[in-house]
Amino acid sequence: MAVEPLSQQEIEDRLSELPGWSLDGDRLTRAYRLGSHAAATALVVHVARIQDELNHHSDLTLGYNTVSLAVNTHSAGGSVTDLDVELARRVEAVAPAHGAR
Repeated sequence: MAVEPLSQQEIEDRLSELPGWSLDGDRLTRAYRLGSHAAATALVVHVARIQDELNHHSDLTLGYNTVSLAVNTHSAGGSVTDLDVELARRVEAVAPAHGAR
């Protein structure tokens, strides 16, 4: 199934439902701060599982107590698609359980 790029307006509309997420160039991005390195690592593992379930993977960076994501859809020419938004929604839903802010 082909994945179609979202228009600028569609991206803005979807981002309005994803606090903390933003468009940086051609990628959706978000950074989370956590209480410890262990908590950040646990979030990374949880995000990796979500990405495997969706078969859609972001650039995922683990810092001491931070986790950063940047995602777009390579098969859509590096554009933002609904698949990216779904990944962001799923991550946003689990991040609070890890103490992310």
